[in-house]
Amino acid sequence: SDLALWTGASKQQLGREFIESLARGLTVLTAFGEGRPELTLTEVSRATGLARATARRALITYEHLGLVAAAGRTFSLTPRVLSLGFPPLSRTSLPEIAQPHLADLTSRIHESTSLAVLSDSGEEIQYTARAATARVMSVNITVGTRLPAYATALGRVLLADAPEGVRGAEDLPALTAHTITDKQTLAQALTSVRTQGYALVDEELEEGLRSIAVPIRDSSGRVVAALNTAMHASRRTPSECVTDLVPELTATAARIQTDLHTAAHFTHVPLT
Repeated sequence: SDLALWTGASKQQLGREFIESLARGLTVLTAFGEGRPELTLTEVSRATGLARATARRALITYEHLGLVAAAGRTFSLTPRVLSLGFPPLSRTSLPEIAQPHLADLTSRIHESTSLAVLSDSGEEIQYTARAATARVMSVNITVGTRLPAYATALGRVLLADAPEGVRGAEDLPALTAHTITDKQTLAQALTSVRTQGYALVDEELEEGLRSIAVPIRDSSGRVVAALNTAMHASRRTPSECVTDLVPELTATAARIQTDLHTAAHFTHVPLT
């Protein structure tokens, strides 16, 4: 029912640029969902918050277009509704889903943001999407870049959910004076990541570089990717990273997950 309220608020915000009748009509399609394959006019009106007359006109229009089928007092979506978005979505990957969300996040926090997955070996992360600021950073990150998982915030988020744990040699190379090299200490850090829902890595990959990351989960709850932002340590203290950036990262991760779960209902979504 909040959808109808949202259209009214959007009309107030955007004025003539917002087509309220179109938005209200499209909310009717959203009434049909998992567990609601067939609905009566009253149920559609209740689910969308639209007046019965408005919902009825939308259903009649969609029936004429072949998007909705009527059987007695109930309505249901037809396979033709997939033509509205399925062809392009069927070729959508997680990086493509995430990219506009990364760009939006970067514009809000004024820091570069990235998406990464764990490599097949489990020892590295691979960057799959990125939105960079104009600010120069000493670490040159591009899509496809690989970094050791144990020394990155992205990697720790991914390793914290990996059943195999930390792989590789017993001794982890020290990349800076701050790098955790002991596997037992790293395991404790991963436990903290699972508990708090984010990873903060402070100058372990490179001196002066601070990074914070949160998980991206599939519909089963499995962590399939991680989202982060990184900056020079002088820009924010560790506590400021947590208070200022974790809420922004978490909200963006939730939006990416929503789009991922929606796309996954219709097709397999590649992670890279």
